[in-house]
Amino acid sequence: MKMRWFNISKLKFVNFIYWVFLTYMIAAFVWWYVSLEKQNSEIATVKFQSIRLDDPALYQKVKAIEAFEARKTKQYLGEGITFLFLFLLGAIYVYRSLLKQLRYSNQQQNFMMAVTHELKTPIAITQLNIETLLKRELEPAQKKMLIENTLKETHRLDALCNNILLASQLDMGKYESNMQLIDLSDIIQKLLHSFQERFDQRKLITTITPSVFIQAEPLLIQLLVNNLLDNAHKYSTIASPISVLLTAHENQIQLVIKDEGVGIPMEERDKIFEKFYRIGDETTRTTKGTGLGLYLCKKISEFHHASISVDANTPNGSIFKINFPI
Repeated sequence: MKMRWFNISKLKFVNFIYWVFLTYMIAAFVWWYVSLEKQNSEIATVKFQSIRLDDPALYQKVKAIEAFEARKTKQYLGEGITFLFLFLLGAIYVYRSLLKQLRYSNQQQNFMMAVTHELKTPIAITQLNIETLLKRELEPAQKKMLIENTLKETHRLDALCNNILLASQLDMGKYESNMQLIDLSDIIQKLLHSFQERFDQRKLITTITPSVFIQAEPLLIQLLVNNLLDNAHKYSTIASPISVLLTAHENQIQLVIKDEGVGIPMEERDKIFEKFYRIGDETTRTTKGTGLGLYLCKKISEFHHASISVDANTPNGSIFKINFPI
């Protein structure tokens, strides 16, 4: 809570400094124009005073001085508007970049808090299980349960590390792909079977078109589907079903994963695919996560020239759609 208050205060302070500076610069531009216009008027007055009233070319000289003064006024006005426009354009760019950087910094802080929590929990459980095995004489069934629980936590740690590493590789364009023709139907069926074994109380409604082949990276596709399934599982009650549909059309292959969970507000639907972004903050949310899952889903979709989107489910929940080109 203290960190969130600090971030809000920092944002308010930066906003205050920015608007003070912007107001000062606009005022400086106005002062510059008024000063030059005043100087222009004084020069014209001096020139008028230097003309003799009996000068035969009086009328032409007066007109020339007035024309010169008008040209200078237009010049100052044109230059002022141009400079002001360019300045405001730069100011808007700087302001947006600043807000983006502050938001990104806040997301990174949330990410570090989430990762720290995600790392500490399995490490603590693993340590406790091993200490229990070393210090106590347990029944074979109890030992097996502790070992299986420890193995489960190490898998969780491995998945977290892989997500962080993969996100970094995809960002830098250094991921070495192994694109091949794969049976998407078969991969999804196996992943659904594995998911059902892990969460046997969860009801799955599946409609999988058989023998749907695409050119893809098998490991990335598995991560994409698993992330969407885990996301649907985390944000919906265990009693509600998850629907998975795979269909093949003439010009695209579509994978749809529906849940009946809390749903995603309209204003958040574009943001959830951003790196480190999670709805709320680490001080208020209770669901585990690092803000990398949906970001990786988007990066993996783009890697395969596919599109990913999210819509509201009726009456509640979310619908994630991935469209693969044929």
